[in-house]
Amino acid sequence: MVAVAAVLTAGLLFFHRAVPDTAGRPGSLLESFLPWLGLPVLVLLGVALLRRSAAALVAVLLPVAAWTDRFGGLLLPEPGAVPGELVVVQHNVSDENTDPAGTARALADAAPDLIALEELVPPALEVYRRTLAADYPYHAVRGTVGLWSRHPLAEVRSLDIRPEGITEPWNRGLRALVHTPRGDLAAYVAHLPSIRLGPSGLASSRRDDSARRLGAAITAEPQKRVLLLGDLNGTVDDRGLSPLTAVLDPPERGFALSFPAAFPVARIDQVLARAATVTHIGTLPPTPSDHLPVVARIGPG
Repeated sequence: MVAVAAVLTAGLLFFHRAVPDTAGRPGSLLESFLPWLGLPVLVLLGVALLRRSAAALVAVLLPVAAWTDRFGGLLLPEPGAVPGELVVVQHNVSDENTDPAGTARALADAAPDLIALEELVPPALEVYRRTLAADYPYHAVRGTVGLWSRHPLAEVRSLDIRPEGITEPWNRGLRALVHTPRGDLAAYVAHLPSIRLGPSGLASSRRDDSARRLGAAITAEPQKRVLLLGDLNGTVDDRGLSPLTAVLDPPERGFALSFPAAFPVARIDQVLARAATVTHIGTLPPTPSDHLPVVARIGPG
């Protein structure tokens, strides 16, 4: 039984895209928690050791190799700082945040070059503007998303990523050109629709539709260097975000599980790049939000 379970676990890790995304989206659901397949691998390894079964131990090496191949690199130590690299912070601050001033100060304490925020609502928005103004003189807000920068911004515009079926006012994306010391880059900030997990499985059609629209906008972006920061309501393994992960690279190191803040099980707050490298991603201490802030370092591509 250990050998059979080991082979099945390895199969899910190696061939998760073969799991169909039919009703209930079982494929996306599996991929949302794919790193957690490491837990049954540890259990299987423990059982094989207790039984002192050579055959079982050999079988368990399959899922161990699969997990290490897929996620082992994320566990490597954080690389040393590189002169000229950018530091960015991404945070869904929550529209119910009770301490926007404290949240803004906590994010600024990480000394990032860029801060991307989602769920900005009045009157908290004015608090963020006032608190961040001294260190981040350049900022842009469109709808409920915003970008604060140490470097000048230009060509700011809203992104039409509203999924089909939403008729009420809905503006959760922006694009800005950032004039960094190492050249211009196009920064995108986005908040994709939430997904829901219920008895019928994963409900993600609106998130997936919004991801397709955002992916099309980034694909058409003329600027070579692109940075996407946002609450994407999905992990980089989730095929629902494939319109984005097909054209942008995920972080090279770091797990940075960001949601829910009380007991994070997945990183749905993302920093992805094109013609640049997200060398490391981590989390900052909790704020009054239900998300943890993530901080990433951006090096040359």
